[in-house]
Amino acid sequence: MPITAVILAAGEGTRMKSHHPKVAHTLLGLPLVLWSVRAVQKAGVRCIVVVVGNGSDEIRSLLAHEQGVKCVQQSERKGTGHAVKIALEQAQIREGTVLVLPGDSPLLRPETLCALIEGASSGAQETVLTMVPPDASGYGRVIFGDNGCVQAIVEDRDCTTEQRKSLHECNSSVYAFDAAALRAHIGELDCDNVQHEYYLTDMVSIFLRHGLAVSSVHCDDYAELLGVNSRKQLAEASRIMQRRINEKLMSEGVTMLDPGLVWVGPDVSVGCDTTLLPLTMLWGDTHIGEGCMIGPNTRLTDTRIGNGCTVDETVAIKAVLENDVNCGPRAYLRPGAHLLDGSKAGTHVEIKNSTIGKGSKVPHLSYIGDTTMGSGVNIGAGSITCNYDGVHKNKTVIGDDVFIGSDTMMVAPVTIGDGAIVGASSCITRDVPADALALERSEEKIVEGYASARMTRLKKGE
Repeated sequence: MPITAVILAAGEGTRMKSHHPKVAHTLLGLPLVLWSVRAVQKAGVRCIVVVVGNGSDEIRSLLAHEQGVKCVQQSERKGTGHAVKIALEQAQIREGTVLVLPGDSPLLRPETLCALIEGASSGAQETVLTMVPPDASGYGRVIFGDNGCVQAIVEDRDCTTEQRKSLHECNSSVYAFDAAALRAHIGELDCDNVQHEYYLTDMVSIFLRHGLAVSSVHCDDYAELLGVNSRKQLAEASRIMQRRINEKLMSEGVTMLDPGLVWVGPDVSVGCDTTLLPLTMLWGDTHIGEGCMIGPNTRLTDTRIGNGCTVDETVAIKAVLENDVNCGPRAYLRPGAHLLDGSKAGTHVEIKNSTIGKGSKVPHLSYIGDTTMGSGVNIGAGSITCNYDGVHKNKTVIGDDVFIGSDTMMVAPVTIGDGAIVGASSCITRDVPADALALERSEEKIVEGYASARMTRLKKGE
């Protein structure tokens, strides 16, 4: 039978104090709603319906490239029951299992969802995922009957003093329903409560009234079910996920001097014998090979690093470093930077949309943009490619084994041939043939005794 996940992501998220919807906020570089989507995908669910409301355009854009994900609009926020009813109608969910979970629970493991789905296959029309938190304040309490099935869910504000003391098992707001039973009875929800909302928790009493079974699956780690409703809770969830990811990496052969000072996103891979130094952040689709030294104070986003690389105090975005590349300190690799085997981008170097050939070096204080550079090239300190003419980004081509003297400007479009030498402090505006020397500078003029004569005039007031 088919399984459909309904992710509730229409909330206002007022406690975030933000212009953005709550589920668009990121945890380790990934929006909260995508954590929920990835969890159900890894649990084997292929049909996913996300209920959006507040900031729906932003959420839709975040989900635009996710396979099997459909968004439905909850124009009026009338509670979780109302949201699920809209999902059933707009997505035409009629059979199988319906998995319902919040879009702000990034710590939920796919294995836990698999256990819930398996529990739902036992014949109950509803299965509730439950937990025992250290502090049950704010959570709905689950009441069990003599047969071990769920008898009721009592919201925290409706609990008696005795219930608060004696009931420890809590509702996680994650459920699995039989689709046909849910469609048949969700219309019986009412909004006769303080908030005037339709609560999905009320489906327990409705199902029991019709003689339908409600079971439960217990989650041992209550932290999986922590929701994010504020910046403080976002930070707490980030710390838990940071620890999970870093412990997994270390178990696979990655060294961290201080795991609390390394942040790695969920889609990042790191090879064995690589060291991640403090204040390293690896985001997005970043992949690092074996035997590398990354950091300190380094941020890599959507970047690929080969084997044996040293990346020190570097910011790299959509860059590629092949094997044995040395980068930094204080380097900036912008999108399209591609450093081939054995190349170097040194101190205070910026590279954008350029290929640095094998063994070529851009050691310090230089900007290389829109450039194709051959192998064995040396770029002197303070040299730049002048690629922008105010309208177009123009190309610079540097051949193999070229030597560029310090403080050189290469005004694109320009080509410097193989083996050429460019003298220091030159402004190259024309192509340089292979094996040639290019010089462009004014003749040095010396006036003997000028300095002392000038000082004498100044003292006389002349």
